[in-house]
This record gives sequence, C-alpha cells and structure tokens, in this order.
Amino acid sequence: MTHAPRTLYPSIEPYAHGHLDTGEGHLIYWERCGTPGGLPVVFLHGGPGAGCSPMQRRMFDPARYDILLFDQRGCGRSTPHASLENNTTWHLVADIERLREMVGIEKWVVFGGSWGSTLALAYAETHPDRVMALALRGIFALRREELLWYYQGGGAWLYPDLWEGFLAPIPENERDDLMAAYHRRLTGDDPVEREKAALAWSVWEGSTLTLLPEPNMVKQHEDPTYALAFSRIENHYFVNAGWLAEGQLIRDVDRIRHIPAVIVQGRYDIATPVKTAWDLHRAWPEAAFRLIDDAGHALSEPGILSALLETTDRFADHLG
Repeated sequence: MTHAPRTLYPSIEPYAHGHLDTGEGHLIYWERCGTPGGLPVVFLHGGPGAGCSPMQRRMFDPARYDILLFDQRGCGRSTPHASLENNTTWHLVADIERLREMVGIEKWVVFGGSWGSTLALAYAETHPDRVMALALRGIFALRREELLWYYQGGGAWLYPDLWEGFLAPIPENERDDLMAAYHRRLTGDDPVEREKAALAWSVWEGSTLTLLPEPNMVKQHEDPTYALAFSRIENHYFVNAGWLAEGQLIRDVDRIRHIPAVIVQGRYDIATPVKTAWDLHRAWPEAAFRLIDDAGHALSEPGILSALLETTDRFADHLG
C-alpha cells in the first residue's frame, strides 16, 4: 500500500520577530511561529547564505511546535548584507546559543538541511545537552572531497551544459582551483566582475538542486541581491573549509550518538551526494536513515518533504 505524498502545513505568519545584536557587527533577523510554549525547534537554513523563506515555517505542525527561524549572518534580513567579517561556522554556533537563551528554553529540536545539516551537527556536537532531537537532510560534512566534487568538476559529468556557465567567468589559466578563482572575484573591488561571478556561482547551484528542472528555484538564484550574499558567503566558508578539521563532524559523532535523529537523503543529490549521508549513517547507525529514491537535494521534492514532515510529526508525538 502506497501513501500519498505529504503536503506542507498551511501558511502561517510569525507571532514575534526582531533582530538580535551579536555584539560583533551583525544584526540577526529572527522570527517565531506556531504556538508559544509548544515543542521548541530551531530551523537552520542552507547555503551558507541562503536565508529563510515562508515555506520553511510550514515543515512543523503549528499547533504543536514553537518554531524559531533566523537568517544567518550576512544574508536574508540580517545585516550587514553579504558581510564576511566575523562570519564563520563557530560564530553561527554561538548565534544559535544566543537565540536559545533569548527564547529561554533548556533544549530544542534542531532541524537542518544541506549546509543546515553541517551547522546542526557542529552545534549539536558543541552543545549536545541543548539538543532534544535532530532532523537532518541532504548531508554535507564540508570535507575536501565533497567540495571538489561540486566545484571542481564532478557534478560537471552530469551537467556539462550547466557547468559551462559556471566556468564562464574564470579564465582557463585559473581553472585548476575554481573556488580560489571565484574567491578573488567575489571579494575583489570590481563590482561588474563581482556580480558576474556571484550570478554564475549561484545559478550553477540553483540549477542542479532538484531531480527534475525547477524554474522557480533557478529564478531565485538569478536575483542579483540574493546571489551576492549566497555566493560570497558560501565561497568564503568553502575556501576556509568551514573552519573545521577534515572529517571532524563525522569523527565526533560519539558526542551526539544518544540524541534521537533522522537522516533524510535524496538518492540523486548532486550538490551533496549520498556518499556523505552514507558515511554518517555508517558512523552513526543509531540514527534513522531514509534514502529517497526519486529525489535530488531540495527540501521541496515530494519524497524528501514527506519524510521530513513524518519526522517532525513523530518528534511532536514523542517529545511534545
């Protein structure tokens, strides 16, 4: 018996929102949705640099959850826009703790996909006593081989047509290290070169996130304001290896082994290929593992969406 795919909960508006001053030159936009006093959950968006969207509020039963979403440093409604100063993995981990203290709760559910899964693992391994459960999608451990796969030619074997657009801003004599070549342009003084690089980087990702083409996703990544923060911040994190030791997040899984967790991964994920999710699963067999055979990377793909909604409902049943 097959079940119809799950659909999102109805649209909701925040019941509270504001900006948190980090004291380090960044104002972090946050919003709270659902039911005050419900099961607390923090939503960690992808990128880094993508920001939150209204659709992400709808991953949780609003009658049972108290949902906090926030735009990470430099993106979305956080300011200053596209800033790389004081913007590292560990600054974001500290921001999550600041937000938890602001909300006034002991621990919460942590939900993160793509880069959000990286940040969720980094946060949970740093503060395991603050995490009630983990929902992780499109696992990205920010290992060197993962970055080389997507930004140095692996994905090009599947998308050679789109890869030409990614190569276009970079002269042939700089293509042996594309992330470094992009870094020079995204942090350089030439605004025309910067925008050209930002759009090419952003559109490569936006065009390869779903199993089947999704024009609206590409359109979002073609927006110059979105693309600038997205590309600059992603590239900044990736050329710095996320300020993580190689393999750190999978190596340190013992710190979180006791926390209930679900891993959801698309079989045909080009951005964060299934090998990373499998490596995490092998290191952490206690976590439930859901491999979705008809999906790529995106949260919006029906199989991934269904699995994640089932996960958040189950957490509400058991932890609420």
